[in-house]
Amino acid sequence: MEDLVVRDADVVDGSGADSYRADVVIDAGRIVSIVKEAAAAGCQRPRARRELDAEGLVLSPGFIDMHAHSDLALLRDPDHSAKAAQGVTLEVLGQDGLSYAPVDDRTLEEVRRAITGWNGYGDGVDFDWRTVGEYLDRLDRGIAVNAAYLIPQGTLRALVVGWEDREATPEELDRMRRLVAEGLEQGAVGLSSGLTYTPGMYARDAELTELCRVVAAYGGYYCPHHRSYGAGALEAYAEMVALTREAGCPLHLAHATMNFGVNRDRAPELLALLDRALAAGADITLDTYPYTPGCTTLAALLPSWASEGGPEEVLARLADPVTAERIRHDLEVTGSDGCHGVPVEWETIEISGVTDPALAECVGRTVRQAADLRGEPPWATARRLLVRDRLGTTILQHVGHEENVRAIMRHRAHTGGSDGILRGSKPHPRAYGTFPRYLGHYVRELGVLTLEECVAHLTSRPAARLRLPDRGLVREGYRADLVLFDPATVAPGATFAEPRALPTGIPYVLVDGRFVIEDGRRTDVLAGRAVRRTPV
Repeated sequence: MEDLVVRDADVVDGSGADSYRADVVIDAGRIVSIVKEAAAAGCQRPRARRELDAEGLVLSPGFIDMHAHSDLALLRDPDHSAKAAQGVTLEVLGQDGLSYAPVDDRTLEEVRRAITGWNGYGDGVDFDWRTVGEYLDRLDRGIAVNAAYLIPQGTLRALVVGWEDREATPEELDRMRRLVAEGLEQGAVGLSSGLTYTPGMYARDAELTELCRVVAAYGGYYCPHHRSYGAGALEAYAEMVALTREAGCPLHLAHATMNFGVNRDRAPELLALLDRALAAGADITLDTYPYTPGCTTLAALLPSWASEGGPEEVLARLADPVTAERIRHDLEVTGSDGCHGVPVEWETIEISGVTDPALAECVGRTVRQAADLRGEPPWATARRLLVRDRLGTTILQHVGHEENVRAIMRHRAHTGGSDGILRGSKPHPRAYGTFPRYLGHYVRELGVLTLEECVAHLTSRPAARLRLPDRGLVREGYRADLVLFDPATVAPGATFAEPRALPTGIPYVLVDGRFVIEDGRRTDVLAGRAVRRTPV
């Protein structure tokens, strides 16, 4: 007798096709049979050791978060309800060109400090890996949900070239190419870049193209956080399209937004650019989160010249009054490349988290509000935060446009990604609310997508990008990574005021056929494992 039958579910199978009513039988972590209502008429219904009545619930494939920053959270927090409670059964890590493999001892320490604002310093995590394969093996010891990994190009450059703004030598480029090949052979699904973050931003297009040629040879994909989401956004998108076309490499555009005032109502221009490339044979997908504000670190806004050399060099520049004034001018007058070429508007920069508890009074306030309380200019407050918090301050950036968000999520290349930073006193609610917000707000309340369309965006489309032959659909033989939700009530609990509230209307989530969410509560099951690249 099989393990489980989910009875009388409304199956939205991830293909985009109309839903149907069925009993779904699961055994040994896979879907073994699907008995549709019409087929069951007049015959004995399937039985199993456990039967779950799914009347009124939708059964769909588990959601795939195409842009996650859970690289340490999955190891540090076995509960991981932030994602499991949303119905996420697979996350893609290694985003924005900075993560924790491949590294040596020096680079690991540098990266830990550089992205403390994203993931924390990693206290309590045993960093017992150095290679991509060893990191994936560490995930295989048991995590809340499955995880795939992108080789981070910025970490790669830090390891081989360092944090300097210069071209890689031919020998250094050869070594980076070998490391990309090794990481892909060990199971990574592709390569990521953070081209507004140091040191990845110092790579010229020719260097990135050569790395992408290696990625293409192994059947992976390139996922860039490109060089501008502001004043030069369309040009930056076009640059990535041209680069990957030259390399013959599939392209997945990370958090493909059109932000800042200069890009209001300009999503159709981006989508036209992508449509032309797709019509010409390009392999392109993208992900977005269903919110208008962005989220990053305060240090990320700094100009690239001020970030050269790594965190300690940045802090030294901030401590020097003359250099700090030059940084201020770039931020407030010129438009820093770290702030996407747009002069910073301090009233849009909300402080969401600090590492120094003495700075906690700033959390939840914009930089301008925090400065007004102290009677000082905004840059003085920002500089103080950067120095005292040792670059660990996270921010929300209120610069998005709802019309752009809706237009992009309708596109045929669209997938869902939370871009969720899980640390800080007041994180962006997208970390806890992205997937139920798609289903509740944009499907049920606004009708921007039908339920079947939306589920396809969150399941089969990302599974196809990841080249996963047995995930992303409700099909016989497929892995039983599944979610059951109530389409009438599913909604995010997370808000900007209460960003860690869990969603409602998602009572059951299964990973590998085992309940990680049952009756709306997290179980102690750690069924997640590393999902490795499928060999070409």
